[in-house]
Amino acid sequence: MFKKILIANRGEIAVRIIKACQEMGIPSVAVYSEVDRGSLHVQLADEAVCIGPPPAIDSYLDMDRIIQTACEAGAEAIHPGYGFLSENAEFARSCEKENIVFIGPNSKALALVGDKVRSRQTMEKAGVAIIPGMKRIAKDFAEFVSEAKKISYPVMIKASAGGGGKGMRVVYDPRELKSSLEAGRREAKSAFGDESVYLEKFMEEPRHVEFQVLADNYGNIVHLFERECSIQRRHQKIVEETPSQALDPELRARMGEIAKKVIQVSGYNNAGTVEFLLDKDKNFYFLEVNARLQVEHPVTEMTTGTDLVHQQILIASGEKLPFKQEEILQRGHSIECRIYAEDPHQDFLPSSGKVLFLKEPVGPGVRHDCGIYSGCEVPIFYDPILAKVIVWAENREIACRRMINALDDYVVLGIKTTIHFLKEVISHPQFKAGKTTTSFIKMYFDGRKGKKKTDENLKLALIASAFDSLDKTHVRRAGETEEKEVFSPWLTLGKWRLGGRK
Repeated sequence: MFKKILIANRGEIAVRIIKACQEMGIPSVAVYSEVDRGSLHVQLADEAVCIGPPPAIDSYLDMDRIIQTACEAGAEAIHPGYGFLSENAEFARSCEKENIVFIGPNSKALALVGDKVRSRQTMEKAGVAIIPGMKRIAKDFAEFVSEAKKISYPVMIKASAGGGGKGMRVVYDPRELKSSLEAGRREAKSAFGDESVYLEKFMEEPRHVEFQVLADNYGNIVHLFERECSIQRRHQKIVEETPSQALDPELRARMGEIAKKVIQVSGYNNAGTVEFLLDKDKNFYFLEVNARLQVEHPVTEMTTGTDLVHQQILIASGEKLPFKQEEILQRGHSIECRIYAEDPHQDFLPSSGKVLFLKEPVGPGVRHDCGIYSGCEVPIFYDPILAKVIVWAENREIACRRMINALDDYVVLGIKTTIHFLKEVISHPQFKAGKTTTSFIKMYFDGRKGKKKTDENLKLALIASAFDSLDKTHVRRAGETEEKEVFSPWLTLGKWRLGGRK
């Protein structure tokens, strides 16, 4: 087992990996940019090293600096989390050259599946159905024009070197192709350090269904069932669940076996996700392989009882998979909501600033993967994800209710978040009925300004928490003037005082 692991990431996923290391008794090294000096992952790690200024290209995407830090800290392995360098084959090769274990797929497999265009070529040769689109990176704009005409509009622009919705654009009008390509390239360059993009046919109103796969270094491959990720805004997932309401046992088995085949023909090892689009007639098409830990991995953990980060580390250290396909069972239903620092009333504009107060959701079957705390700063430089709320219940109906209650119980003051918007999504009759597609947000919430939820009760909760040591709290509500008595357990103790002897 590794004696020390460096986490080449930030935010909630860095915290998640650090906690896994703590559970396995492995010391961790955090890296951080200058603006992240006070971040939660920096505080939790055993060691922390500043690697550069705030822009990701000068810090979290600086391969040489991260590898140098790992060498100097004596880290035997690097966990890349998701985003940033997690799907960068050059980074994986550089780790291998320095005898540092990259906790992810080997560089050869990563070069194949991390490059979305090459992986499409490989899947087509293996007889896996793919979405119509480009099978190589175009050299000039004229080639994009020709391919778009061949595919037929609408077309999707996608980053070849990464996922997470970065660099993606839907183009309905040929006149918008050039500007959309330029915008997609800029975003891909900023997110992944690679501006390569390609075109696919844009499928309208499909379901987005993915399969979690684990593969060890000895040829053993299993899937841990599916996740449905159809609730998306700007082509980025915001709600995920398992099991999918669209799959019956037969379809689930067929898709799971195809997912394993994709991993096998790619020579892939470690954790990965094979993504499909499912149309209204239950035909499914290979979309891509996400060669990393997914943001939505907790719903799989909640329903299978398998810790995916533990498995990543164990596989990377040379362990064999501890179970066979027939031994993996799925129980109950799990839903995840991603909490973003965004304003849903202003077209999801990012919201930065100081978190004045945080009240985390708690209760049976509620999990909170979080990268913030009361008093921390949310910077403008990175993806605005703050945390994830995950619930588990015996069935989907109870899971929906549990998620609504958890979101009701969740308070973040000081910045705008998507908490209330997510509650509206989960409460929507079509979501409750399981009728979800990638067009769900556009169909039911597009152009929505919405009613701004009053924060009065939340503010009162903050005031009460600040003064909960007092015997009496003076709380003035709108239209009220009376004092309200608040029970204090200290009054039941009789005479008492702080300090030592008189």
